[in-house]
Amino acid sequence: MADRFTRLRRISSRSLVRAGRRSVAGQVFVLQVALVVLLVAFAVFALLLQSQRDTDSEAKRRSIAVAQTFAHSPGVLSALRTPEPSTVLQPLTEAGRKSAGVDFIVVMDTKGIRYTHPMPDRIGKRFVGTIEPSLDGRVYTESVHGPLGQEVQATVPIKDTGGHVVALVSAGLKVKNVTNQVDRQIPIILTAGAAALGVATGVTALVGRRLRRQTHSLAPDEMARMYEHHDAVLHAVREGVLIVGAEGRLLLANDEAKRLLDLPPDAEGHQVTDLPTLEPETIALLVSGREATDEVHLAGPRLLAVNQRPTDRDGGPKGTVVTLRDSTELQAVSGRAELARERLKLLYDAGLRIGTTLDVVRTADELAQVAVPRFADFVTVDLSDAVLQGEEPAATATGVRRVTVHGVRDDHPLYEKDRLIDFLPSTPQGRGYGTGRSELVTDLSIADGWQAQDPGRAGAIVDYGIHSLITAPIQARGVVLGVANFWRTKEHGPFDEEELSLAEELVARAAVSIDNARRYTREHALAVTLQRSLLPRALPEQSAVDVGHRYLPAHSGVSGDWFDVIPLPGGRVALVVGDVVGHGLHAAATMGRLRTAVHNFSTLDLPPDELLSHLDDLVGRIDQDEACTEVAAAVVGATCLYAVYDPVTRRCAMARAGHLAPALISPDGSVTYPDLPPGPPLGLGGMPFLTAEMELEEGTQLVLYTDGLVEDRARDLDVGLELLRQTLAGHPERPPEQSCQAVLDTMLPARPKDDVALLIARTRALPPDRIADWDVPADPAAVAGMRLAASRKLDEWGLSGLDFSLELVLSELVTNAIRYGSAPIHVRLIRDRTLICEVADGSSTSPHLRYAATTEEGGRGLFLVAQMTERWGTRYTPQGKVIWAELALTGDAADGDAALALAFEDLNTEALADLQPGVEL
Repeated sequence: MADRFTRLRRISSRSLVRAGRRSVAGQVFVLQVALVVLLVAFAVFALLLQSQRDTDSEAKRRSIAVAQTFAHSPGVLSALRTPEPSTVLQPLTEAGRKSAGVDFIVVMDTKGIRYTHPMPDRIGKRFVGTIEPSLDGRVYTESVHGPLGQEVQATVPIKDTGGHVVALVSAGLKVKNVTNQVDRQIPIILTAGAAALGVATGVTALVGRRLRRQTHSLAPDEMARMYEHHDAVLHAVREGVLIVGAEGRLLLANDEAKRLLDLPPDAEGHQVTDLPTLEPETIALLVSGREATDEVHLAGPRLLAVNQRPTDRDGGPKGTVVTLRDSTELQAVSGRAELARERLKLLYDAGLRIGTTLDVVRTADELAQVAVPRFADFVTVDLSDAVLQGEEPAATATGVRRVTVHGVRDDHPLYEKDRLIDFLPSTPQGRGYGTGRSELVTDLSIADGWQAQDPGRAGAIVDYGIHSLITAPIQARGVVLGVANFWRTKEHGPFDEEELSLAEELVARAAVSIDNARRYTREHALAVTLQRSLLPRALPEQSAVDVGHRYLPAHSGVSGDWFDVIPLPGGRVALVVGDVVGHGLHAAATMGRLRTAVHNFSTLDLPPDELLSHLDDLVGRIDQDEACTEVAAAVVGATCLYAVYDPVTRRCAMARAGHLAPALISPDGSVTYPDLPPGPPLGLGGMPFLTAEMELEEGTQLVLYTDGLVEDRARDLDVGLELLRQTLAGHPERPPEQSCQAVLDTMLPARPKDDVALLIARTRALPPDRIADWDVPADPAAVAGMRLAASRKLDEWGLSGLDFSLELVLSELVTNAIRYGSAPIHVRLIRDRTLICEVADGSSTSPHLRYAATTEEGGRGLFLVAQMTERWGTRYTPQGKVIWAELALTGDAADGDAALALAFEDLNTEALADLQPGVEL
């Protein structure tokens, strides 16, 4: 409406310019100037009249005063009695006239004959004027045309002592003298009038300018037309308009406002509180004077959108202007639009909040949380039990497990979570599971099929107030995974067909995520199973270290982390931890290949750096082979840490390939990270690996781990290493198993993002009394003495039952070292879980086991060694090689003799002839 007024004003202004008419402000200004001029003219005229009147009055007053004064002057009566009164009175009157400021003083007798006159020739002549009133004793004034011209004169009687009039005295002024005084006052009057006119003109101009601004220079007819338009618009618009004064009085109400509020015709002028048709809330708003924007108020059956603004923002009178719109139909339409908007918002939120994880139960929970309470009061989700295991679901609704129950209250009578349910075919869940179609039950109290499942619980559900149900199958790729149930209570109306479609859309979005989670669960389970099968199920028995270990697969998938403990000859042990780059089945399978390779390479008893070099070549070949085939997730590398600990010497040799350095826990509880030379990850090739060797105190703990333990998106590697150090420090007496659990509890979140392999080994030292060693000269005769010394040591250890086996093994190994090796030759016996015999020499020639032909005279010695021992082998050292053999500590002498007899049956004559004289077998 304001825009309409603006257009009207613009139209009026254009018409004003075209017509060239004077504006209202201009007309008012001209009128004001004319009024000021007239007022000034009238003021001057009044002043002239007033001045004239005052001048006449003053002339009469002065004339009367002079005449009376002269009439009562002493000596006048005596002068009148003289024979020549003129002689005496003429000088007196002239003197009095001059001193009194009048034009003449005339003394005359009772007949009007002059005794004195300013003009002497007029003496003796008759006085011009009326003397009768003065003869009667009164003072008489008049204006006459006398000898001096137009005169104002006063005639006063002269009385004797008896009160009789004996003569008359007339005094007066000429009119032109009076006029000259007035003329002297006119400039002052005109000057004052001009000043007043100027001030009035300035004030009028200011008032006119303000009036022009207020009227926008509109002419009267234009203003009339504008107000006619204003009145027409005001009463024609389909919007109610009210103007309320500051005191709460209704000043204006257009036709639409009267119709919407059902106001009486004479409502204007009444107090708002006195209008009976207004609602109390509407009255409170109109009286408050506060601003309101699109507030909805009731007016009978109507819903009105009310806007209120104050009218005194631009200096106007205090009050408010109110506009009213009938929004009854619009409210209904907007209600439907708002409902549609809320449903779209629900679907949008469902797309964001459902399927955030690859967990079946968590996804079902997210579906329920999105729908409650915005769509349903309670939501239950039932999935086939096979789906929870990642398998294909069953064909019927039997063996369905309730995985989610979520609602506005917790005291509901619905089936509880984790319950296994067999839905009958007559229930909506059973039918929906079988047909894949959703079902709507608007009134559960009169529906029969669902009550057959559990009549008692069905009655409790109805009594609880749950009255409406939507069952929507959860299906993906044409397979039904379960059903989602949406329940409503009496606080809300029943579901309808539109809401059935909305429920289907919600469930369809969740079904894809649930199926993805199911398939992931299956793949994850397969990968975990594969990886756990490839990891050591039980660590081998050994005496070098006490071991604690943990393997924790990532929540979102498995990778190639592994650890191993490998017994080595001589009571030594190898500790291994590694990590294959990547996740999933492919990484787990590759980890198994690398673990097997490490086991195979360890049988060669290679130093750590050489073993890692062989492993690096293997990973490079794997990458090359898979680069030539279509592999979904090719391996791009791996890391590994390989350590060998010898309990006899308490020395540990370590090398790493792209892996983190281990932590060392000293017996005093301090934790350090050794300065282990770094190496490139496996598979890169071209870079050598370096071995670091250190001596460890007994009871030192080696902590080997993968990067998933210390690295995380929420913390830097240095922070993780420091946290690991703090967790391990101060507990030297804690067993490795307890240390493993403490580390996992402190370092890892509830849902780790990466696999973790952790291995903690506490070192042991073999006591010196369980070790015997001898230097052997390179002389065949020394073999007999060596056998005798070893036999005595066995008797000392209580292992005399192994004499024959050890003597045979020792004779063969020492004889071979003397015959084929080089000095120095050294023999060492170690009593551990087995009896270990080691013969070291300075050559690198390795013996080989073979089967000698019946016609051959030699070559059966190592065969006898292999038959008499648990295992045997060769280990290379920087000084040469070590031939070692392990004999089991179980068995008796009879068993040894039988084995020895069988061995001798295989010996030929040449082998016996090689023995030195005096040697007993």
